[in-house]
Amino acid sequence: MQFDLVVIGGGAAGFFGAIQAVEMKPDLKVLILEKSTKLLAKVRISGGGRCNVTHNCFEPIALAHHYPRGEKPLKNLFQIFQAKETVAWFASKGVQLKTEEDGRMFPVTNNSETIIDCFLEQAKQLKIKIEISKGVTSIEAKENGFNINCQQGGIISTKKILVATGGNPNRQGYEWMSNLKHSVIDPIPSLFTFNDTEKKFNDLMGVAVPSGEVRIAGTKFSQVGPVLITHWGLSGPAVIKLSAWAATYLHEKNYQFTTLVSWIGSVKEETLRIQLAEQKSKRGRQKVISNPLFSLPLRLWLRLCELSEIEEVKIWAELPQKNINKLVEFLIRCPFQIKGKTTFKEEFVTCGGVDVSEINLETMESKKVKNLFFAGEVVNIDGETGGFNFQAAWTTAYVAAKGITA
Repeated sequence: MQFDLVVIGGGAAGFFGAIQAVEMKPDLKVLILEKSTKLLAKVRISGGGRCNVTHNCFEPIALAHHYPRGEKPLKNLFQIFQAKETVAWFASKGVQLKTEEDGRMFPVTNNSETIIDCFLEQAKQLKIKIEISKGVTSIEAKENGFNINCQQGGIISTKKILVATGGNPNRQGYEWMSNLKHSVIDPIPSLFTFNDTEKKFNDLMGVAVPSGEVRIAGTKFSQVGPVLITHWGLSGPAVIKLSAWAATYLHEKNYQFTTLVSWIGSVKEETLRIQLAEQKSKRGRQKVISNPLFSLPLRLWLRLCELSEIEEVKIWAELPQKNINKLVEFLIRCPFQIKGKTTFKEEFVTCGGVDVSEINLETMESKKVKNLFFAGEVVNIDGETGGFNFQAAWTTAYVAAKGITA
């Protein structure tokens, strides 16, 4: 079988790259190879089955700030294709997106099948051939292209290849690319929640604060945002974002570390002490445990008072300084001994993959092998949760399609 382009990987980046290539060059003969039996699997489960397509951030530099790995290259790539273009492309295919309060963008149908149907319909209209259960074992470069060897036997010939296999938690998942001379940065998890060994808060599961700050003790890693207490430890956007930015460090620590939570956000200790002093002077007759400060949930406030050894009968005017000192600590530096992680819902993302320095970022073409292109999470680029990883897939696939059809 002879093709102009074979796309390896039937996921978000693979489909988008194939569709864009044929839209740019309609006579292109394209084949998508998917090793599993399911196409667009991650699209289907993303956002709880709603598909978080992108994020409402239409400034390339601001958008690039959401990527722990890949910020610098994406600043340039987003000048070519960013979230604004994603929204416009889907709209041109009859798929309208909506923005939620936190900036995440979903199809107005709230159903990922809308995105899947769009891709499958476009592939059908553009006569893109698709084969499932077709895993690749090796690629051989030849004079005018490549021979692709598949697990089920048979050789596919093609002039160009787009590798869009997605992230893989195991290095073995990249071994078939070893004869392509590319360096692969060891894949490690990103986007996960923290498992608390002491579980002194797990009976408060479901309690959340809208704007907390989570830090990793002894480092500069910190994030602000909603924090959620779960039966296994800590979750919520602040924790998930922190896991992405600190992914390499936490992996080196074997996911054993101390995290410090400020339940009241980025409030400085000096400011907090002034506020508590005001409370003591102005509302001295109030019982401490019955009157939560900073709009904290009552159950959480009670636990912080308990840890600060504040007696149930104590009023603010009679609260000893030693208890105030303890309360300050638990409000802004509440310690959790973390041991282990839990994957955040279906948002399994890896950092690692093909080294960006070996790719021409103007075209997404390999600097080592001519006519070999990359897109999506197979490259060492990953973002925070909130539609950023899909946006990187759309962008790199679009730029690769431009390079393929140039």
